[in-house]
Amino acid sequence: MIVVTGSVTARKDSIDAARELSLEHVHRSRKEPGCISHAVHVDCENPLRLVFIEQWADRAALLAHFAVPASRDFVRSLQPLAAAATTIEIYDAARVESL
Repeated sequence: MIVVTGSVTARKDSIDAARELSLEHVHRSRKEPGCISHAVHVDCENPLRLVFIEQWADRAALLAHFAVPASRDFVRSLQPLAAAATTIEIYDAARVESL
């Protein structure tokens, strides 16, 4: 499984637009083949920061997601709403059963 985390800190005047755009992206992404989960959350310590957590079946599914034109459009549309650079980290993960 592939786990993706990312975040964006929006400007005060653009947080509503960033949240709306992010939710549209999440809802669309959940329908893609290989998407296990895809969510966006508001940081409790900084309400201008949106945090993304995604799980993908494999690297091929994630690469296909990145290749979807709407995914590229999302990134391009989100950038001007941001107060700082966005972050993204990709992990190759294996589930650990009960210890």
